[in-house]
Amino acid sequence: MAQAVPTLGKTFDHDAGARPGRRVVIGHPPGLETIVQTFALATGLVGLAEIGDKTQLLALLLAARFRRPWPIVAGILAATLLNHAAAGAFGAWLTGFVGPSTLRWVLGISFLAMALWTLVPDRLDEGDAPPQRSTAGVFMTTLAAFFVAEMGDKTQLATVALAARDPSLWSVVGGTTLGMMIANVPAVFVGDRMAGRLPVKWLRRGAALVFAGLGIATLLFT
Repeated sequence: MAQAVPTLGKTFDHDAGARPGRRVVIGHPPGLETIVQTFALATGLVGLAEIGDKTQLLALLLAARFRRPWPIVAGILAATLLNHAAAGAFGAWLTGFVGPSTLRWVLGISFLAMALWTLVPDRLDEGDAPPQRSTAGVFMTTLAAFFVAEMGDKTQLATVALAARDPSLWSVVGGTTLGMMIANVPAVFVGDRMAGRLPVKWLRRGAALVFAGLGIATLLFT
């Protein structure tokens, strides 16, 4: 079966019998500007969305219970990297199995849904809280609690959507992880004193506007 000769930087069907939407990009990897933009977007979006989120409430709870900030911070970092790397890999995997038109609608609607979700005040479920007593140690207790709390959370779903939307997987994962740390590390060290002074309602609205903007842009311009 005849195939077109690929040209650098252009997109082609794998072959004439390929399922519609299955594409391969021949060319250079994402440029530095794209990587930086993706990283900054992921950092800012998750950092805003995390304010008042249940994982930030979990950070406050862990800090009050254990009073050992550095193992808690290390556990949050490890849990976030594991969770968001898996979420990002899933998002990147989706792009190879969903046609571009379907993917555009799925991502656009997902971003709009996350905008509405962000406006709803979050709470920490009883199942998300770590046990009162644990032999696992502060680091492992934090890692397990944060990993479970992030499953199905809006920041995890945002990581999936961003990784499906942008070509630079590790800039997405790095950005969403940094956003989580920016929101949660001060909560570990400062605790309720910080939470009481933040304009949580306005920060939540700001995150919702960014999600909504991404949804509209995805539906109209991709």
